[in-house]
Amino acid sequence: MSAKGYSAVGEQGAPKRANAAKRPVKATSTSAPKASESAAKATGSGGKRGAKSAVKPGAAPEAKAAKRTPASTKPAKPESRLAMVRRARKINRELAEVYPYAHPELDFRNPFELLVATVLSAQTTDLRVNQTTPALFAKYPTPEDLAAAVPEEVEELIRPTGFFRAKTKSIMGLATALRDDFGGEVPGRLDDLVKLPGVGRKTAFVVLGNAFGVPGITVDTHFMRLARRWKWTESDDPVKIEAEIAAIFPKAEWTMLSHRVIFHGRRICHARKPACGACPIAPLCPAYGEGETDPEKAKKLLKYEKGGFPGQRLNPPPDYPGRPAPPAPGVAPGAEEAAE
Repeated sequence: MSAKGYSAVGEQGAPKRANAAKRPVKATSTSAPKASESAAKATGSGGKRGAKSAVKPGAAPEAKAAKRTPASTKPAKPESRLAMVRRARKINRELAEVYPYAHPELDFRNPFELLVATVLSAQTTDLRVNQTTPALFAKYPTPEDLAAAVPEEVEELIRPTGFFRAKTKSIMGLATALRDDFGGEVPGRLDDLVKLPGVGRKTAFVVLGNAFGVPGITVDTHFMRLARRWKWTESDDPVKIEAEIAAIFPKAEWTMLSHRVIFHGRRICHARKPACGACPIAPLCPAYGEGETDPEKAKKLLKYEKGGFPGQRLNPPPDYPGRPAPPAPGVAPGAEEAAE
């Protein structure tokens, strides 16, 4: 029954009250009892007062219908900042159990080798770098040696890593800067490292965190992708992502957090087809279902030690559960150790 109908009853006034009282009111909706009660009050009051009070019951069915809307049809409640932080920290704890052996996947014996290897790792795999650097460091073991090298010879040694001319310029430039400005030693300060040719914040934090024990967040392509996939950030700017993630986790966790996230991105949470059905943090992932959810099919997508294959390092840490990676094609096994 409409609001207009209620108003008509009220506007009839006192002369027809007796007839209105005798006529039974048919229940046409669940709100009919209240409607008839309102109508009776409206009849008794008459005039404008009756019309005003009669309009309200007409809106009641719509309001109640809105309240009865099933929860499943309502938009999902946005995750609060506090809930996101708690979920992010729980993911970190879970990853710490999954990858207790997480580590930098570049072979190095000192800060200089790690610095050079990290610069060479741009636009290529750590495995390719690890297969390339043994010969490079055998010939140029110090910054002084590399700074005095013949560029064409360096280019030939690092050719497999790609962009070898630009990378030769960078590593020879940083070697010269280390020789001339830092006494042949890699500095342990961010401000000094980022001044070296080819060294940005990502490379600097890799060196600081793994060669000097200074906490830092390494925002590489894997870290950036997973941080966005897990809704830790919406930014695609590495510097902004670094700042936002630093605000979520304690400083002491930054370096290992970076290793764990990168490990997970390489082994399970792939860019094109994540192995969702084999992911140990699936219940915490807002992007679950973007990849393969069937457990058996997902297992086939696992890489490195999770899939039973060699890792990226030729000389992995003692606690690494996987097999060492093979040397470069044409290099006899053990040649890298002999070069040391």
